[in-house]
Amino acid sequence: MSETPPKSVALEAREAGEDGRRFSPSVARNREPIRGVFAKHVAREGRVLEVASGTGEHGAFLTDELTGLEWTYSDVDADSRVSQAAWVAAATHDRLHGPLTLDASLADWGEAEAARPWDVVVSINMVHIAPMSAVEGLFAGAGRLLKPQGRLFLYGPFGRDGIMAPSNARFSEDLKRRDLEWGVRDLDMELLPLASLADLILQDIVEMPANNLAVVFERT
Repeated sequence: MSETPPKSVALEAREAGEDGRRFSPSVARNREPIRGVFAKHVAREGRVLEVASGTGEHGAFLTDELTGLEWTYSDVDADSRVSQAAWVAAATHDRLHGPLTLDASLADWGEAEAARPWDVVVSINMVHIAPMSAVEGLFAGAGRLLKPQGRLFLYGPFGRDGIMAPSNARFSEDLKRRDLEWGVRDLDMELLPLASLADLILQDIVEMPANNLAVVFERT
């Protein structure tokens, strides 16, 4: 872990309930489309490790809807882990776990390593607000921790072969003004080579609302 704590990466105002759970406007918009893709292309059951779980809402929503999933939160950000722990405490079932402290840029993911192999690794809206070292670490970690035929699921804005939707290009420039290490990544030019190094094969690309993509890789 780095000596200085990472800065908050929240790009929107998040409401907090009295019990500590945080609520993200973007999750309210995208959780149902993500559920549909997850159920059809990723998994309806199995052990899921979410990297950079944010508020924790996605894990809570998906485990409520897909009752075969066992979901473990993780995050490098302490404030986010507080919200995730509150979602675990509020759950009406025992299939939400964590949060683990996990820095994707490290070669050792701590407790997540000991719990392998995982059926699914999930990263939602992370890779554009993380340094490239964390993006590289995400793919390497998925290759290390997933079982054969396990799935890596990504959601967010991406470029394709050097082409980016105008709204994503504007978003990327705004991110770079916030932090030069951030920015919308090119799926073909930047991420597919990382997947290949980690023995991950691209399985599905699903177009999502607001110029986002759901991307599914499979471990060989």
